[in-house]
Amino acid sequence: MTEEPVSFPTQDGLQIEGLLSRGAEGRGGVILCHPHPLYGGDMHNNVVSSLQSALAGAGFSTLRFNFRGVGGSEGSYADGSGEAGDARAAVDFIMTEQGADIPRYLLGYSFGAAVGTKAVAGDNRVGALVCISPPIAMYDFSYLIEDRRPKLLVAGDGDFVCPVVALQELFDSLGQPRSLHIVPGADHFWWGMEGRAADYVIDFLQGL
Repeated sequence: MTEEPVSFPTQDGLQIEGLLSRGAEGRGGVILCHPHPLYGGDMHNNVVSSLQSALAGAGFSTLRFNFRGVGGSEGSYADGSGEAGDARAAVDFIMTEQGADIPRYLLGYSFGAAVGTKAVAGDNRVGALVCISPPIAMYDFSYLIEDRRPKLLVAGDGDFVCPVVALQELFDSLGQPRSLHIVPGADHFWWGMEGRAADYVIDFLQGL
């Protein structure tokens, strides 16, 4: 599916740049949140790009965007709080583009998982949450414990910011519905193994 450049406003008056692909009629839309801006993360990251391509190929609409201060997005890094506002603005935008009756899902990779899922805690406009390599060694994910939406956690067994034991403990604390996949041989960056993560995401979303 072809992506088109888009921009949308945040509540604090910034313009955020993104790329939107329009999927099959009536199919869900997925908002993709990229890894940490201060470590080179942007919407063209290898994992985000691979996931977007797989989702579009499966007929989903996708919206990936650059957090504030990244690429053509206005503003500057805001320690996660401003970036949460960017994620909420992305939900507003895709709702306008798709309409209120189309299901929406949020997918975050690394920092994007921490900021994105927390940004939509309690937001029933988002029907499911996907965390790829959630950095649980750096951020608190306990807010997910009370979340009753479908949740997917995916990480490699060699991930230094998402230790397997801690990830399993988080997963065990979550309410249903929930899914967990730990990929042997994958680390935090997924080089050459992005397709494994994408396969789990597609299977999860298609099963909703």
